[in-house]
Amino acid sequence: MALQDYLPRQFNMMPPVVKNLLIINVLFFLALVLVERAFHENLNSLFGLYYPGSDNFKPFQVITSMFSHGGIMHLAFNMFALWMFGSQLERIWGSRRFFIYFIITGIGASLLHTGVNWYEATNAWASIPPELHSDVLNFLNEGDKLLIETGLHSTVHKLAMIYSSPVVGASGAIYGLLMAFGMLFPNVELMLLFFPMPIKAKYFIPLLMVGELYLGMNNFSWDNIAHFAHLGGALFGFIIVKYWARGSNHFF
Repeated sequence: MALQDYLPRQFNMMPPVVKNLLIINVLFFLALVLVERAFHENLNSLFGLYYPGSDNFKPFQVITSMFSHGGIMHLAFNMFALWMFGSQLERIWGSRRFFIYFIITGIGASLLHTGVNWYEATNAWASIPPELHSDVLNFLNEGDKLLIETGLHSTVHKLAMIYSSPVVGASGAIYGLLMAFGMLFPNVELMLLFFPMPIKAKYFIPLLMVGELYLGMNNFSWDNIAHFAHLGGALFGFIIVKYWARGSNHFF
């Protein structure tokens, strides 16, 4: 029997790209968990997206990071949003266009996140005396000890966060889906767990983006979420929807 014969009927009624993305993400997550438990290797350090200046960066991470997740709740939230918003968009656009949109917004999320990291890293390097650059780079890529007496502790810590923190998750593409849903269905009312009152998509999506920008700009120490990746997915999504809708005032 095929795998679909064992799945609930409601699952089999999902549009094909959403269904297959759900399966791929879940299987990828389970595989990473099994490998970690069996070999004590965290493969998110291989498949997550690193800053290109890091020795850990690999070009394929731009794609694999979209299918890696930091935990079961991270996966569950993204997959729920993929099902909730992606299913409707795929039925309207068709599978091919929806898949293209999902991948481009995911890549767009990586591009904006990396661009912001490049800007912050460039400013940090500019504040470090040139004679210390090689020592700092060794510290970042090899874990060598760097004397705190240099007075660069906070700057080096900032660089260490950029160079050593991989980004994982489909959240950038998910925010692209949210942006498209808000643009195509502006008057649909959403009921959210953290805001138990119906709110129209045309109000909720902009508020969500403002919140992401605020958190991303302030870079709080307790916050390890890649907010500019979310904004990158939403930005690329906005551009794509506008491009596809050019010459037409009609939204579904």
